[in-house]
Amino acid sequence: MQRMKVYGVLLGAAVAVVACGTTGAGVWAQPPGAVAAAPARGEDVALEARLGELARAHHGKVALYATQLNTGKTASLDPDAVVQTASVIKLTILFEAMEQVREGKAHWDDKITLEPGDAVSGSGLLLFLDTPQTLTLKDILSLMIVMSDNTATNLAMDKIGLDAVNARIAWMGLKNTHLYKKIGKPATEPMPEDQPKFGLGKTTPREMAEVMQRIGLCELDHPGRLQTGERTLAAGVLSANDQAICGVAMKMLRNQFYRDTIPRYLEKLDATETGSGTASKTGSLNAVRADVAIVAGKTGPMVLSIFTYDNADTGWTADNEGEVTIAKLAKAIVEAWSPTGIDGKTLVPGLSPPPPAIGGAAASN
Repeated sequence: MQRMKVYGVLLGAAVAVVACGTTGAGVWAQPPGAVAAAPARGEDVALEARLGELARAHHGKVALYATQLNTGKTASLDPDAVVQTASVIKLTILFEAMEQVREGKAHWDDKITLEPGDAVSGSGLLLFLDTPQTLTLKDILSLMIVMSDNTATNLAMDKIGLDAVNARIAWMGLKNTHLYKKIGKPATEPMPEDQPKFGLGKTTPREMAEVMQRIGLCELDHPGRLQTGERTLAAGVLSANDQAICGVAMKMLRNQFYRDTIPRYLEKLDATETGSGTASKTGSLNAVRADVAIVAGKTGPMVLSIFTYDNADTGWTADNEGEVTIAKLAKAIVEAWSPTGIDGKTLVPGLSPPPPAIGGAAASN
């Protein structure tokens, strides 16, 4: 699902999600005489215009959704487009594992054995190891998130349960997100008719942003879809158990190995922070590049969910157009909402609110 490249391990946190249309006319073209819809509350129209320009320059399609959690600002381009997830769907496996640890059904130190025949091709390290090998659930999930290890992902599905993951997706109220099957292994049950189109999984930028937002805000016990107005930055008021569980997950996401998409330009906006200000999960196929991240803006955390697909550039280089396009979109969002940059120190379970500005008011822009 992903290819292996070494560009360093930047640590981070911030949440922004974005969705956009096709090259050329695409979703941005309107018929003569059409009346533009009124912007939704919190919608950043000026930013969306800039994102639209970047999307039209891309040789492929773009879908994205982004939000700044403390201000309620949003920006989107085709946010409800149903897209291939590639490895981004692994976020749902992580979230279900967190819930099972919270409920006592699983434990980070549960032993999992890598047996002969378990290894599958693609990204990761486990396919190179001699077998049998005994690892913990935490080891497996760390490899799944940090290195996007496909073999580790299958072991996680065996442990957590594919049906349990999809039940959790439904519990969250997500209508267009689904995990179909293990990677590189034949399905063990009849597949939905749309599985050949989407492969490993399907989602929308808005729905995958919801998953990442729940992880960042450490919302582990709320079924259904929470409205933006009901959510608060809760760092410091979480239970010790929830905070510990979310801390483990956040550490995995902050140590994401693949840094050429959302984090690509963001660290250069401010080099003074300790550790990266992004926590993310990427996904890659030949004609697909995607990244979903929490970005720790100095004016407040953002969730970015950005997908490029039907891409003309199917190469596996650092300068793949889909990856560079995602990086440009992320940079535009962060510069609009947090022009002073990002700060990894606020990337903690529940997400820290930005420090008070002079006079006690929360900083915003």
